[in-house]
Amino acid sequence: MKKDIHPKYFESAKIRCACGATFDMGATQESMDIEICSQCHPFYTGKERSSEQVGRIQKFRQRAAKKK
Repeated sequence: MKKDIHPKYFESAKIRCACGATFDMGATQESMDIEICSQCHPFYTGKERSSEQVGRIQKFRQRAAKKK
C-alpha cells in the first residue's frame, strides 16, 4: 500500500452556512463555506419554497398554448 497518498483529516473543521449557522465536524478541509445546511434546508425545516415559481415545463406549455 502506498504511503502519504491520503489528504490530511481535520477532526474539528469549521463549516459555515449562508444562513449563519456554524458547525464543527470532521473533513479534509480546515474550513468550508456552504450554501445550505440542515437548519435552513426545506426538507428538514418543513418549510416549502414559494409555489409561485413556475418551472421550465410549465413556461413551455404556456407559450405553446398561446401559439395555438
